[in-house]
Parts: sequence; structure tokens; C-alpha cells
Amino acid sequence: MTIPEWDRFLSQYPNTHLLQTSAWGELKSAFGWQVAHVIAGNIGSQVLFRRLPLGFSLAYIPKGPLGANGDWEELWPALDALCRERRAVFLKVEPDLWQEKADDLWGGAPPPGFRLSPQAIQPLRTLVVDLRPDEETILAHMKQKTRYNIRLAAKKDVVVHPSDDVDTFCSLMDITGERAEFGVHSPEYYHRAYEIFHPLGQCELLQAEYQGLPLAALMVFAYGERSWYLYGASSGRERSRMPTYLLQWEAMRWAKERCCREYDLWGVPDYEEEELETDFTQRSDELWGVYRFKRGFGGELLRDAGPWDRVYNPILYTFYRWWMRRSSMRASARV
Repeated sequence: MTIPEWDRFLSQYPNTHLLQTSAWGELKSAFGWQVAHVIAGNIGSQVLFRRLPLGFSLAYIPKGPLGANGDWEELWPALDALCRERRAVFLKVEPDLWQEKADDLWGGAPPPGFRLSPQAIQPLRTLVVDLRPDEETILAHMKQKTRYNIRLAAKKDVVVHPSDDVDTFCSLMDITGERAEFGVHSPEYYHRAYEIFHPLGQCELLQAEYQGLPLAALMVFAYGERSWYLYGASSGRERSRMPTYLLQWEAMRWAKERCCREYDLWGVPDYEEEELETDFTQRSDELWGVYRFKRGFGGELLRDAGPWDRVYNPILYTFYRWWMRRSSMRASARV
């Protein structure tokens, strides 16, 4: 299937997730993934394949399939044939579907033919800000301290503006990754993302500065009526000026100007709200510090369904799960 054919199919679903767009497939294909598209009737999916040793592969559907939730059965035979042709050990599906809806469809279990996976690729839980009200109402829904910090940044001469300086963004990402001890993509990855999405009007690089000094930056993405904060970084300098708060607010305003109805803050710890609210002041490991920051913007806490695995080679799949558990244990030891 050609890219134009996939884009024509996507035109039926104007609010599809960014990760199912052909532009996202183009980005991932530049960094080790092979992209395929499968359509059966009115159901379809972009599928990513990653090569494994000995000619095997891993198949992955991020934020799909597309089509009426619960009516995906007609797609699975075509996907199974493709995955077996490419010797996929298993197919991982992270659907664009909230857990509550999935519970209604399948009673808390994965769809038939799948098993719940312990390994997710994308964050399972997030905060989504409603952009439909006017700006004053959106601000009123935020925590008082967050509103104060947004206004304080403006009073303290922090300026946020669009930028094409991806090199500075990459430098800020390296600083943030080292400070917060999380992995970042290569500079080539961020450059390619900007080169693909910005000309389409689906991405903006925003930079917060004080007297010409870059303090923080982020990449915000939009598709249809949805927007996502995927990548962000700060230098840690002039923190008392609260540049990251104004930066997020300007990203929301950018998305709202493009008629987006929601702004996905993309990733918080995978715990229920009661536990998050009880523990966020005490914990700073993993994404807890991120939650402390993001909670202030008034978003609704939501959890994705899945991830689900469809297994084609049980023996190698068992080895994969064992290897992933060992990798997790080694990572914990390093911390």
C-alpha cells in the first residue's frame, strides 16, 4: 500500500492519533523501523516492524487500529498474515482507547486472541487538558500555584517564541536527560521530527528565553483536533523565573489557535489518582517529579487500555519476556 492510499484512508478519521499518521511512520522508518499499512473494510492500521536476530521481528501498532472500537476482528486475519510473513514473534498493540471504554467492550480483559502485556512502549497514564473553553476558563481550571507561576514568568521578562534552533533544543534535552536520569533521542531524531512535521503545520518548537538566554524549550504536535506535548527540556538556569510554566501555557495557546480540543501532557506515573495525590510531594523517582509539574495544569487523569500482545512464536515470546524482566532488574540495580 502506498503512502497516498494510507493518507486517503486516514481522511475518514480526522482526529486519529499522531502515531498512526504517515508522517510518524516516515520518522520511525528513518530510525530502524519498517512501516506497513493494513486495511480491511473500514478498519486499518499502521504497523511498525523492528528486526530481531535470526530473521525474526517485533510488530507494533502504536495508538491503533483505526475504526469503530470493538469492530477490529475483520482486521486481525490480514495482520496475522503480514506478521507471519515477516516472522514476527508477537504483535504489540497499544490502542488509542481509554481503559474505561475497553472495560465496557471486553469486561476488563484484552480482546480475544490477545494477552495483557507487562511491557508498554508509550506511557500508560496521562493528563489531558480540555482546550475548548476560553483562555481565562482554562487558566481557572489550573492549580492556583501554576496560574501564579505562568503570570510570574511573564512579569519576570521570560519570553516564549517559535524557534527553528533544533541544535539548542537538543543541547537542552541532553542537560535535562542527565539531570533527571532518563534517556533522550539522538540529535538526528529531533532534527528529523522537526523537518517532517513542521512544514505540515503539525509541530512547533517553542523556546523560552530571558535576555536572549535559552532557558527551556519544547516540541508540541497537533493533528486534527488533538495536540500532544511529546518532548521538552530545560537548562535549570533562572528557575525562579518559572520559564517552563509559561512555555507550557504558550504551547496550549498554540494548539488552541489551531482549533485543537485537547492537549495531552503525555506521561505521568501509572498509579491511581488517590495514590498520585498522596505521594507526589514525597517522591521524585521515575515520573513523579513530572507529575508534580503537570498536575498543576488542570488536566484529566486518564489511562490507556493495553498494552496487548498477540503471540505467534510462544517459545521466543517466553524468552523475550524473560529477557525484559532481566533488563528491568539490571536497570533497577544501576539506579
